[in-house]
Amino acid sequence: MINKNYDLLGEQLAESGLEMNIVIGAGAIISGVSAIAGGLFGAKQASDSNKAADKAYEEQKEAAEEAAKKTTKYNKKVHKVDIKNYQNNRAFERETLTRKWKYDTEIQDYQFLQAVKQYGKSVENTNDQLTYNSIAAMQASEAENNALNDLRVEDAFSRQGMLVDQLQSTGKAALGQAGNSRAKALQSSIAALGRNAAIMDASLSSSVEQTQRNLQQIGLQRYAADLQAKASMMIEPQKLPDIPLPLQAPERIFIEPMEVLPQAIQAPVKQSTFAPIMSGLISGAGQIGMGIAGQMNYQSPLPRIGSTGGSFGGTNLGIGSSSGFNLNANYGGF
Repeated sequence: MINKNYDLLGEQLAESGLEMNIVIGAGAIISGVSAIAGGLFGAKQASDSNKAADKAYEEQKEAAEEAAKKTTKYNKKVHKVDIKNYQNNRAFERETLTRKWKYDTEIQDYQFLQAVKQYGKSVENTNDQLTYNSIAAMQASEAENNALNDLRVEDAFSRQGMLVDQLQSTGKAALGQAGNSRAKALQSSIAALGRNAAIMDASLSSSVEQTQRNLQQIGLQRYAADLQAKASMMIEPQKLPDIPLPLQAPERIFIEPMEVLPQAIQAPVKQSTFAPIMSGLISGAGQIGMGIAGQMNYQSPLPRIGSTGGSFGGTNLGIGSSSGFNLNANYGGF
């Protein structure tokens, strides 16, 4: 028997609404699960990105440390080479200074020996000049004395001849005249002899004085020649002090090169692996909540969630937006 109160249209509409609610709820649940899966995938991507950043960071640090080690090693090598070059240059400088000192010493000794030889030759020449001056003065003096002696001999012969002539004149006067005339003739002859003798004495005396003056002049000339010869003689050389040993500048002080520190590497900014999960969970929970709410909000003999009474007591489930859900429940007991 057909129930007159049976509402076929309403039942069909209820069934179609139920199916639609089920489809919509299932889609929301799927979207929610996808959101959660997407959050997990995003968290994995963030984790992978962080691992890649950490790996790149470690590689950069290792590269910086390796570069610092190589630079430090190179600086130490350069430091050792600098010290070696300095020592080589210092040894070369010492050898050069020593050789120059020996050469200068030999030159100084050679110059001193040459000066000694020149001085010896100068002394020899001076002695020869003094000897020559002495011989020349002796010869000149001898010549003057010889001339004076010749003059004296000549004077003696002249006196002798004059005396002979006087005697002859006196004898002739005595024989040829008599009386006063003879006496006068004798006196005149004697007077003439005296005059001639006086003249000869004066001439001889003058010659002797001139000879003495000449001898004095010869002595003065010899003295002047001796002074000139001695003045021309070299001063006796004296050996110079020894050339001091060469000195070098103080040794250079080297400082060990400072160890090179690795270049500072900026730590990577890591992505949050929790944020995608939370975002996915919140979004997925919202979608799932909407799906569950869509399935529960249909006409059913069963009490609806959030209604009074029923097995849930005073429970009230409030669904939020698709970005998340808020569970506001008033639990009145089960």
